Amino acid sequence: MMVLVKVLIGIVCGAVILTMGILIGNYGIAKSSSSAPSWVKDVVKDVDESFIEKFLSEVDNIQIQENLRELTKVPHMATTAGDEQTVQYMLKRWQDPKTGLDEAWREEYMVYLSFPDPKKPNKVTVVSPSETVLHTVRAKEKSYTPDQDDPEVVQPYAAYSPAGNVMGKLVYANQGKLSDYQELNKTLDLSGTIAITKYGGAGRAAKAINAAPFGVVGVLVYTDPLDINDGLMSDINETYPHSWYLPPSGVERGSFNTHYGDLLTPYLAAKEKTYRIPVKDITGIPPIPIQPIGFEDAFILICKLGGEAAPITWQGGFNCTYNFGGPGFRNTSEFNASDVKLDIFNYGEVKNSSNVMGIIRGSVEPDRYVIYGNHRDSWVHGAIDPSSGTSVMLELTRVLGQMVKQGKWRPRRSIIFGSWGAEEFGLIGSAEYTEQYFTKLSERTIAYINVDIAVFANVTLRASGMPSLQNVIFNATKQVKAPGSVSSSVYDNWLKYSNRTSPEHGDIPKMGYLTGAGSDYAAFVHYLGITSIDMSYTYDRSKTNARIYPAYHTAYDTFDYASKFIDPGFTSHQAVARTAGNVLIRLADSLVLPFICSDYAEVLKAFLNIALNLYKTQLQARNISMEPLERAVESFTSAASHLDQVIQSSDLANETPLKVRRINDQLMLLDRAFLNPLAFPDKYAFRHVIWASSSAGKQTFPGLADAFVKAESSGQSSDWDKVHYHLSVLSQAIEGAANTLVDVI
Repeated sequence: MMVLVKVLIGIVCGAVILTMGILIGNYGIAKSSSSAPSWVKDVVKDVDESFIEKFLSEVDNIQIQENLRELTKVPHMATTAGDEQTVQYMLKRWQDPKTGLDEAWREEYMVYLSFPDPKKPNKVTVVSPSETVLHTVRAKEKSYTPDQDDPEVVQPYAAYSPAGNVMGKLVYANQGKLSDYQELNKTLDLSGTIAITKYGGAGRAAKAINAAPFGVVGVLVYTDPLDINDGLMSDINETYPHSWYLPPSGVERGSFNTHYGDLLTPYLAAKEKTYRIPVKDITGIPPIPIQPIGFEDAFILICKLGGEAAPITWQGGFNCTYNFGGPGFRNTSEFNASDVKLDIFNYGEVKNSSNVMGIIRGSVEPDRYVIYGNHRDSWVHGAIDPSSGTSVMLELTRVLGQMVKQGKWRPRRSIIFGSWGAEEFGLIGSAEYTEQYFTKLSERTIAYINVDIAVFANVTLRASGMPSLQNVIFNATKQVKAPGSVSSSVYDNWLKYSNRTSPEHGDIPKMGYLTGAGSDYAAFVHYLGITSIDMSYTYDRSKTNARIYPAYHTAYDTFDYASKFIDPGFTSHQAVARTAGNVLIRLADSLVLPFICSDYAEVLKAFLNIALNLYKTQLQARNISMEPLERAVESFTSAASHLDQVIQSSDLANETPLKVRRINDQLMLLDRAFLNPLAFPDKYAFRHVIWASSSAGKQTFPGLADAFVKAESSGQSSDWDKVHYHLSVLSQAIEGAANTLVDVI
């Protein structure tokens, strides 16, 4: 009996204990669920489409217009008083208690710049054998509005041209390409001559660098009306102030250097105590004096040249035959036997230049950065270049800053805004920033968005960037109305004006690639390997030959010019602001980064097919196999497709946050895998083997294309070895990138 009682007691006690355990367990679960820390909800935060709609509605074209009006009140060339005025304006806006950012500050660098001497203006003259001055090139652009009369308008000059007094017979050298000088040298002795060249075809500095080995002692450069004005030349009724076209006296200023960043501190941030190389050791700048002039003076000089007629492809917009030069002028010209003389008084100086930086800190992943930037400095008033972009950036920060201050929004990731200094002298501010923060930016940056010239014209969008960003820019443009349209989107309009057929997506807008160093994306793409995009509104290229907006880098790039001829009403500026801001929010807020690796693979396959068609037969004949490159692209395509499938098939909002972070790191670091610091020893700070600049003119892998052209030209075995080397560099970089996309080992 006692045994039975003990058994019953044991059963009852066990049941009570079990019941209590269940109750306690259930209570504990409910309790822990209701008191879960806030980060559990925050960590799965994803982009809020309703917030994007709210942002789009808040972007105001009139605010952008007034931003531009303020930014263009005075000329603001880098390190001048006008530049400091814009520094203070940016700080004021970004530190505003109602619409500012979390924090804003200035970053200082001591950088080497080049200026004309205001006490000894540069001069170009035609001088007779008796030293009589027969013609003097206009030293200052003609005034049409009070803007051109501002005493701070810098005289047209070629930054980093050496000072010097040179004189010689004039020759016409087309665009100043190496091949142009070679063509001239076939029939003319170029020793001691002055060459006049057109903008385009070769970089600014290259026009003089290419000339010097042939004995040319000085170079003039001008903008031909056929290349910028569709042939129009008269300011009576054809050019500005009557239209957007460049008036005859307009002169394109510019930086005549090949490398980007501060020239005295290569690969080092240009701080006060940083080691500096001697000025004499600077490379990539003109070895001989060079000076830009307007086409009204170029017309006078070119149309009086003697010698044989230049090829038809060298002819331009003047109503005369462009001759090579005798060297020199025609015997029947009033300039007969005369020389052209350049008196250049430029000087170099190390000066303090500022970046203005601002940040909105992320709520979930503050150590992941989306960077948005544009330079602040201009050659003169700079309404389009760069202030159209700065006016857009200020409107973005106003709208987003106000929402942050009101507690309505905070991005998942941190957003860094950069107003770069001294870009016009060689992308200096952004390059120094990437050098100073190289490691941090390399390890933490998701993407860089560059909006420099926001609006070249008001017809359609133009965007260039890494292919993995194609999807996010397409989604953004589909949400933004095209200026002046009720029903069409920016995407629809873009597709109409510029398109391609994708094997995967069909007909889509055509994105460009960031292959050169045309703006501040350069250091982020080529030096750091950060996924980047650059965008603007532009013109219909089927309707004009203009290589860029005509007032570019002249004293006519003013608020008057922008508001009358580029974007009346500022609705294209508004469209760019909405598009760029949409992309920015998606990159900052998406739970999983909106990168599509298969879109990258599509471009690599296209590059491969072109390379195979161009090079495979000749390389096989030299026992150089392209199979490693074919296998690498195949591996990348497979890995990219696999990662895209993992993302699409996973419910990542309900996965461990570490899995999301792992995938995002794979996406973020993809472009870093294409970096090779030894791939381009002759190209300063170019390390990205897919997007480096190329002179070959082929839509394929740049290092391979350039090496092949050189080897084919020289025929030397050492040059064919370099082709093999670049094939290996390329194959292993792509294979390495593929390995970063597969599942973690």
